[in-house]
Amino acid sequence: MEKVRMRCGFSNGIDIDANGTRDGLSLAWKEDLLVTLKSFSNNHIDVMVKVGNLDVKLTNKDDSWNLLLKLGEDKNHPWLVCGDFNEILYSTGKRGGILKEERKMESFKEALEECQLEDLGFSGEWFTWERGNFATTNIRKRLDRGVANERWRTLFPKGIVYHLPHSISDHCPILLNTMSERTRSRSSQFKIDAWWTTEESFEASVRQSWDSTSGSIMEKLESLQRDLKEWERSIKKGKEGLKKKLSKDLECC
Repeated sequence: MEKVRMRCGFSNGIDIDANGTRDGLSLAWKEDLLVTLKSFSNNHIDVMVKVGNLDVKLTNKDDSWNLLLKLGEDKNHPWLVCGDFNEILYSTGKRGGILKEERKMESFKEALEECQLEDLGFSGEWFTWERGNFATTNIRKRLDRGVANERWRTLFPKGIVYHLPHSISDHCPILLNTMSERTRSRSSQFKIDAWWTTEESFEASVRQSWDSTSGSIMEKLESLQRDLKEWERSIKKGKEGLKKKLSKDLECC
């Protein structure tokens, strides 16, 4: 890993050697960064990066939701997690092969919600992992991604993840550019999560917001964005309340 990092022009880094031809992690940075190692394993590298007067938490990870929840206990810093999560969030994140178990995807979603992490989106090809050279055996998934909390997204509003071309590895490299030339205002960060469409009240909420707002198309869209964000918070709050209630009921049994 160190040789690869050095060939890419990074003299500073933390490397975890691969097990044969599999796995391996490397976190590299330029000389003008102050990086403090917090913890590491075969599945993750957790560091604190000094950005001006702020400490920014960065985790380069492989998988394990229990580990992610443990690392996410400290919610006082801007936090970015990127790398191979070894899981998809939605069924649209896979093409080919057998259907993915809903239970595993739900565990991934719950871990991200508990840690207050949101997907940063990406530019490039949809899938980041591919195996099988023939149509009958080809399987593609979006396993690699970047997720961050609100503090990090506010600190780096122009941050964007790129899916780069790959050849030797079955994973494509992902590049995070925190100083992207693409200008993104806070309003342009709005996106519709796939789970919204599974909620019975979603369509009615969209219709009500659209019909109750006057003005230009852009004004109606901005109003719809605000209303849907409020609707999302309400749905999450209701689910969290139900979760706590069920947990309390189970403890009484």
